[in-house]
Amino acid sequence: MTMNAPESHPPLDTRPAAVGFWQAFLFWLKLGFISFGGPAGQIAIMHQELVERRRWISERRFLHALNYCMVLPGPEAQQLATYIGWLMHRGWGGIVAGALFVLPSLFILIALSWVYIAFGNVPLVAGLFYGIKPAVTAIVLQAAHRIGGRTLKNKALWAVAAASFIAIFVLNVPFPLIVLGAAAIGYVGGRIAPVHFQAGGAHGKAGQACGPALIDDDTPAPAHARFRWAALARVLAVGALLWALPMALLSATFGWQHSYTQMGWFFTKAALLTFGGAYAVLPYVYQGAVTHYGWLTPTQMIDGLALGETTPGPLIMVVAFVGFVGGYVGAHFGPDLAFVGGALAAVLVTWFTFLPSFVFILAGGPLIESTHDEVKLTAPLTAITAAVVGVIVNLALFFGYHVLWPQGFAGRFDWAAALIALAAAVALFRYKRNVIHVIAACALVGLLLRWMQLA
Repeated sequence: MTMNAPESHPPLDTRPAAVGFWQAFLFWLKLGFISFGGPAGQIAIMHQELVERRRWISERRFLHALNYCMVLPGPEAQQLATYIGWLMHRGWGGIVAGALFVLPSLFILIALSWVYIAFGNVPLVAGLFYGIKPAVTAIVLQAAHRIGGRTLKNKALWAVAAASFIAIFVLNVPFPLIVLGAAAIGYVGGRIAPVHFQAGGAHGKAGQACGPALIDDDTPAPAHARFRWAALARVLAVGALLWALPMALLSATFGWQHSYTQMGWFFTKAALLTFGGAYAVLPYVYQGAVTHYGWLTPTQMIDGLALGETTPGPLIMVVAFVGFVGGYVGAHFGPDLAFVGGALAAVLVTWFTFLPSFVFILAGGPLIESTHDEVKLTAPLTAITAAVVGVIVNLALFFGYHVLWPQGFAGRFDWAAALIALAAAVALFRYKRNVIHVIAACALVGLLLRWMQLA
């Protein structure tokens, strides 16, 4: 499907003109720089631009693609961009759309990570992060509340959430085992009591008609979007090679136990566990990156999440920060090339984190396009989402502990940080303020407090 529409809003009674590849390229590039607000905000931006204003795709087709992306592990907003790009301009269209959703964030995070690790002890930077850390604790707690409110619709799902919290907080059960356990509970529960394991709500129903779309409800799937076994096998083979070749090269060059090789392996596993969004996989990331491998400290992990919240792109891009800090501190090419070591690690973890998402879309898209019925979450996925709520509450407590007792429970309680966290929580829960605004305000408060200490 060859798609040259003007930037202006096409008349409501007229189907938009075809959109060329390079015109779409410029839009996906723009989206990569303005995709703030987490998955909900990013999906809202795409809906406004692609469904309402440009009318490149109809509401129904947009939601159909979104429902599929919601079932997959990985960042659903980035996968949705990949899906629409693929539908419009074949495989390269999907690759360009998905890559441009990520690349601006990667370059920005590499720059910010370098500033953080190189100048983090400078009073200006330290003051900013002093205020940001309590805000991040409130943001994670809000994520648990938001996902829980949408998911925990009955006592069975509340029990799954409570069990997952106990498993990770008290028993320190690895996150992958919690996911598998929740899936098993959902599978059995879906057969015994299916009413308790139905998916809780969709992203919304089709709104008012926006006029005919380029890819409309009745537009037949283009030739490349029709399912063929040979095409599926080709995508899976190419995806496997794109994973195996870098892993083999890393292992042959540095050894299996080297940080770069282990980052590739670890973040491949993380990419397959991101059911429920980035907040769901963050506990697994800190279990591995902080506790097991020691690539960064708990405080640095909180700071990395703060940077991820303030940059465009998927929140899971915090993995680029984790990789950069681990590579920079490891100085694998010597202290004079520490930045190179960090930047390479950031690129590697980004590659291994997002590669599965491209494979899922390019391989599964034709199957999804073969039917326009709604793709529903299965009972196991519903139970996994419930378990995610308990895991995120544990993450909020983990952050809160390191923010409020920076020297451990034996040290002093940080009342100033507690007040900042409380103010951030009120702004988020009571007044529904934007996350970026809350982080900016808390950063200024932290800077002011640090200035008062030094005065």
